[in-house]
Amino acid sequence: MNKILLIIQREYLSRVKKKSFLLTTFLVPLFFIGMYVGIFFLTKKSFEDSHATVYIIDLEGNIGGKLKSNKNITYKVSAKSLTEQMGELKDGEDNNNLLIIPQDFYSSQRIELLSAGKPNITTQSEVKNQLKDIIRNDKYARLGLDIEAIQNIDDKITVTAKEISDTGDAKESHTEVAMGIAMALSVLVYLSLFLYGAQVMRGIIEEKTSRIVEVVISSVKPFQLMMGKIIGIGLVGITQFLLWIILSIALTSVATAFIFNGANVQTELLQSGIEQDALTKSEMGFDMMTALDSVNFPLLLSCFFIFFLGGYFLYSALFAAVGSAVDSETEASQFTMPITMPLLLTYILSFGVLVNDPNGAIATWLSFIPFTSPIAMLVRIPFGVPTWQIIVSVVLLISGFLVTTFIAARIYRVGILMYGKKASFKELIKWFRYKS
Repeated sequence: MNKILLIIQREYLSRVKKKSFLLTTFLVPLFFIGMYVGIFFLTKKSFEDSHATVYIIDLEGNIGGKLKSNKNITYKVSAKSLTEQMGELKDGEDNNNLLIIPQDFYSSQRIELLSAGKPNITTQSEVKNQLKDIIRNDKYARLGLDIEAIQNIDDKITVTAKEISDTGDAKESHTEVAMGIAMALSVLVYLSLFLYGAQVMRGIIEEKTSRIVEVVISSVKPFQLMMGKIIGIGLVGITQFLLWIILSIALTSVATAFIFNGANVQTELLQSGIEQDALTKSEMGFDMMTALDSVNFPLLLSCFFIFFLGGYFLYSALFAAVGSAVDSETEASQFTMPITMPLLLTYILSFGVLVNDPNGAIATWLSFIPFTSPIAMLVRIPFGVPTWQIIVSVVLLISGFLVTTFIAARIYRVGILMYGKKASFKELIKWFRYKS
């Protein structure tokens, strides 16, 4: 046990002291916060820069005056001929457009929109929507309907989705928030298991090719060496996760205060052409703070660390066996692909099947299989999972880790001292069967 602790300490300190650890620990949160700030400012700037000018040649005669300019678009009825206006358009700016309204507009319901470059999708949509309103109002008038009364009809519906808890009480479900958290956890666990599992494999290959392992193996057993490397790198991963969480919360608070300091969010969005009623709670469907309060974060975080550690130990044991069987990372690809296929399959399914039907048969069975449960169960937890399923999933994951470690250790004890021999799956089975 003391030897394993010494190997854990060696692996942990050697990686924590590396510059790459410090850089990734601090740069990753900064990267995501920078992306968050950048998206906000780029979105705001894109609304400001997308303003278009549309010159109108109205052959019908009454349509041009009915088109209303707004924050996104400015309409100007042209008195010039079509040829002159097209010539000016060709030499003008990219956001200038020419709208040709034919004489039979009401019957044909067709127009032409010319632009010096590719017509902007937002401009096309804006023009189309206003012309649709004009046609609709004209048809209402022909039918003798009161246009103003029709426009004042309030047909907005607020849907408050609720779920029945174990106590029989109804509480708001906030499915949108659950989906967002589930997808974020899916990406995080998938990348983390690959990242830290590959570090275990890479470290073993480096020690094997440099023959350092021959010195180390003389004083410790192969199983002790393998477990020491796995646990040491796992602790590095937990340390990095905790630092990421702390730094992300702190930086997000600072960035949010900086962006929205003294500014009214609704006013900013209104200046970008978004109507005020789109910002009300009835249109948004949920209040963000209330939605976040509905998430059981203590359960979510505890399950995250349990399933991350279980998945990490399981896959790291397999990566360690692969690292001991090969002499370079290029040779490892034939073994790592079959190992990681269950994880990759669950990751892909998490964006469709799992979030759409988190309590279905596929999602439930995937959350019980040790090779897929680290992602599948974490995707399901934000939607609410029975406690017995979480317990069964954890027990099966731990059992899977113990079986996998036993198999990997038997391969590792032989492969770690094998050089120059290209391993195959048949060879790995032989190594597993070798007696101590």
